[in-house]
Amino acid sequence: MFTGIIEATGHLSNITRLGDDYQVEVTSTELDFSDVHLGDSIATNGVCLTVVSFTEQSFKADVSLETINNTGFKHYAAGQTVNLEKAMLPTTRFGGHMVSGHVDAVSHVQSVYDNGRAKDVWISVPAELQKYFVKKGSVTVDGISLTVNDVTDGQIKLTIVPHTFAQTTLAKVRTGDAVNLEVDIIARYVENFVSQNSGSSGVDMSLLARSGYLKK
Repeated sequence: MFTGIIEATGHLSNITRLGDDYQVEVTSTELDFSDVHLGDSIATNGVCLTVVSFTEQSFKADVSLETINNTGFKHYAAGQTVNLEKAMLPTTRFGGHMVSGHVDAVSHVQSVYDNGRAKDVWISVPAELQKYFVKKGSVTVDGISLTVNDVTDGQIKLTIVPHTFAQTTLAKVRTGDAVNLEVDIIARYVENFVSQNSGSSGVDMSLLARSGYLKK
């Protein structure tokens, strides 16, 4: 589990094809590897990867065919800059939101506008995921915990403050860029609970709508 607060950036220093899947090496001079162990999880552009070996400035991880087909790893090449976050600890400040590192879709940046010292970034949303986004809710983009500031049909707006631009891969974001998207996991649990218990618990979609939990 992660928080979506990026600790460092790095780059894919090597990608080795092993049959149908990959083994990647991620190098970073910024990430603290002093407490990394074999089997640890490190979110890499929002994808939860398991450490299979490491040095003082790098780690290797296997990337399954499932991950390749459903994340940006399908298009990554050696040299790709990535956001990095080690798995959260019980003592970690919970500065973002609950992030699983399981990417739901690859989306694309539709537009980028200046907004004072910040920037407004509009990102496309697949139709099947639209229901999980609400204004002032949370979303993970390339591993970064961000606030959804507006929702339209097929898009969400994110306002990126200067610190986030400086410390993540968003510093180079451009229209058309592909990004890994993970919806708020709590929304998925609520949906599953309601669908499994509708009619038996008294909680259903109509009740949630009347109570203001669903966008009309």
